[in-house]
Amino acid sequence: MRVLLIDDHPLILAALQTVIQGLGDDVQVLGADSAAQARDTLKSRQDFDLVLLDLNLGDASGFDVLEEFRAQYPSLPVVVISASDRASDVIRAIDQGAMGFIPKRTSNEVLAQALKLVMSGGIYVPPMSLGSESPTEPEPVPLADGPGHSVGTKLQQVHALASQAGYQTTAGLESLQLTPRQTDVLALLLQGKPNKIIARELGVSVETIKDHVAAVLKALGVSSRTQAVLAVGQMVQRQPSTVFTTFR
Repeated sequence: MRVLLIDDHPLILAALQTVIQGLGDDVQVLGADSAAQARDTLKSRQDFDLVLLDLNLGDASGFDVLEEFRAQYPSLPVVVISASDRASDVIRAIDQGAMGFIPKRTSNEVLAQALKLVMSGGIYVPPMSLGSESPTEPEPVPLADGPGHSVGTKLQQVHALASQAGYQTTAGLESLQLTPRQTDVLALLLQGKPNKIIARELGVSVETIKDHVAAVLKALGVSSRTQAVLAVGQMVQRQPSTVFTTFR
C-alpha cells in the first residue's frame, strides 16, 4: 500500500510517517509538506492507494484540496487527518467526498483499523455528537456505485464485518421501525443517490420519495442526508472508535 501523507508540520509529518509505515512491511509512505508539493507528487506518480490530508495547510485550505483531489482523482481515496474533531468539520469532509475523518488524537490501534476499513471500501467516522453546529442541507454523498442491497442485507454485512473486527454492535436499523419502502429509500440514500434517481429505481414519484426521505431523517433524528450517513455510522461502534461500511 502506497500512501501520500500531506501535513505542513515537520514533526507531525515525520511522526505520522513512522506510525503508518509501522502498520505493515508492505506499507510505503511518502510525505508532502504543502498542497503544492502534493499536487506535483500526484502528477508525477499515479501509483498511490491512499491520501491522508491535514485540513490546516500553510498554502491552501484542506477542504479546497480535498475537493480538488476528489475531482481530479476520483478513484483515489482521501482520508482527512486533523487536529479538529468538530462534528461540523467531519460532516463537511464526508460531504465533500472524504472516505474518512481521523482526529490526530486517535490511538495507533484505531488508526490502523480506520485505514484498513477505508482500504476495504468503507468509511471511517469518529465518535461525535450530531448536534446543531452542522451545516445546512448538503448534496448527497457519493458513497458507492454498486448494486442496491436491501437495508437488511447491508445491516447483516455490517454486523458480520464488525464482529470479525472485534466490534460490538449497538442499536441497529431495526429499532427505527421503518416501513419496507422507507428501508429501500434509506438503502439508496446511503449510496448517495438523489431523489430523482431513487424515484426512478423504485417506480414512484419524486414527491413520494421526498416524503419517505423526510420520514427516514426523522427516524434517525437528523436533518440532512450527510447526517444520516454519519448517524448510521454511529450505530456500529466500539469505544473509542466508530465504523460505517459501504458495500460495492
